[in-house]
Amino acid sequence: MKVRETPLPEGTLLADLLGPRDFVDCYAGETALDVEAVVTRATAFPAWVKGLLLLRAIAVLPFKLKGRSRSGDRFGIFPVAGRAKDEILLGFDDRHLDFRISVLCRHNVAYAATWVRPHNLFGRTYLRLILPFHRRIMRDAVARAVAA
Repeated sequence: MKVRETPLPEGTLLADLLGPRDFVDCYAGETALDVEAVVTRATAFPAWVKGLLLLRAIAVLPFKLKGRSRSGDRFGIFPVAGRAKDEILLGFDDRHLDFRISVLCRHNVAYAATWVRPHNLFGRTYLRLILPFHRRIMRDAVARAVAA
């Protein structure tokens, strides 16, 4: 399944969050699935991603990072931070950075966008370190979600 990098679609729940120094990326693929199905598939990570997430959890233990969820509703490891008719917003705020993942389904296209706002040097350094993995994980998640 072809996944492409694309600009953030207009009218997403992320639009109100965007600031000039924030990180944003977005990937898209064609699908007839609804947003719930796309999010469920995208957050069903393969073993290699689960392994990376476990390594991340161990590496940040000394920093006592813990996300603050706005609700008890979750998809995989991610708390739901917002919803619209065709969009689900996942993510949380922490001391080093805030992040959200928007999954939006419009006109038979699924978009998965990530927004990150680092708060300090640790947040900026963390973001730089994980970006190569993030890009691969997001492309893979979108491909998995929109596969026939």
